[in-house]
Amino acid sequence: MRSYHRLLYSAAGQLARGAAAIAPRRETKLWNALRARRGIRARYAQWAEEFRDASRELLWMHAPSVGEGLQARPVLLTARERRPDLQLAYSFFSPSAAQFASGLPVDFADYLPFDTPGDVRVALDSLQPTALVFSKLDVWPMLTREASRRDVALGLVSATLAATSSRRSGWATGILRKAYASLDSVGAVDAADADRLVELGVRPGVITVTGDTRFDQVWERARNTDLEGELLASLASGRPTLVAGSTWPADEAVLLPAWKELASRVSGARLIIAPHEPTLEHLAPVESWAEETGLRLARLGTAGASSADVVIVDRTGVLGDLYALADVAFVGGGFHSAGLHSVLEPAAFGAPVLFGSRHHASREAGLLIQSGGGRAVEDAAELEDAIRTWLMMPAYRTPAGVAARATVRAGLGAADRSWALVERLLERG
Repeated sequence: MRSYHRLLYSAAGQLARGAAAIAPRRETKLWNALRARRGIRARYAQWAEEFRDASRELLWMHAPSVGEGLQARPVLLTARERRPDLQLAYSFFSPSAAQFASGLPVDFADYLPFDTPGDVRVALDSLQPTALVFSKLDVWPMLTREASRRDVALGLVSATLAATSSRRSGWATGILRKAYASLDSVGAVDAADADRLVELGVRPGVITVTGDTRFDQVWERARNTDLEGELLASLASGRPTLVAGSTWPADEAVLLPAWKELASRVSGARLIIAPHEPTLEHLAPVESWAEETGLRLARLGTAGASSADVVIVDRTGVLGDLYALADVAFVGGGFHSAGLHSVLEPAAFGAPVLFGSRHHASREAGLLIQSGGGRAVEDAAELEDAIRTWLMMPAYRTPAGVAARATVRAGLGAADRSWALVERLLERG
């Protein structure tokens, strides 16, 4: 990192620390993320004082949000099973990952501290990791710099870098190049990702293609989903069902008009919709739309959900199971600047997957389109036609669903390969 880059980056980190101290109580992701870091140094230090066993090695994995956490989870599960002597730590960045982190088999989980010299030193002094492994792409300059000075082995698993990623810009590269160059071992999703990561600064000699652990993660979840459990059994139905997951208002602006048209033509059609952020602000417009359209509406878990035409999911952590009910799935983010969410989860259940046109940063979406298990749409009319075709015509839906599931099956094995990479890091450290 050049001196002026380092100066501006350090100033931004200190500014964020100051903002955390005065962050107001507002229900936005930014303010929640800042507020959650109050007292973070003390939390790390307290855990170390009470629970860190210096006689045991510690593996620290970091994943910014839930998507990257799903990539880290198979590695952590394998570590817990094969190396019970290890202590495991997990950090995350986004408030949306807090609940996910609480369910991981780790000894310590908390937000990643600010990437400032003081916070980084406290975190490393507290955890004393043998290896620090990042998931997907989220590598932090100050943290990697200080960890490398302490001879902590540094890795990156399920690494992917889209051709359109902003990290390939001159400014981002100036800040991040040394951080990526400091990595001791990198497992890329595919060869094209490996080439782009080398351009970003990863040394060619440390990178191999290991695949994406999310394939293993969603496959295992689909295999272990309890179809007789209360959640799914209460919604079991022979009705043609679309499960729409992780939707944003921009997605709903296309999906809801399409569904209104379809519901008027297809008797018994049912929509289960899980907004990406199930806050009142986000749920209310969907509920108002359903009432105005004359569809029977219920929230998940309420008495009327089993017979409702529209079921609104007002909680997180259940979408991966709800896809088991889908004849067809729609995944949000393809009409939103945040990017497309996981298309693998519904595909693992054998549901053909629909999504918006802004999907090109998603390798998995491309694989589904190529196999015939997924389809991108441009507008409400095209979406309505695609839903109706797959929902009402088994001759089209069944082979599409088979292709979707086969796409997931073809990606299995990345978890074992990624764990082998992590084991080598632990041996080096």
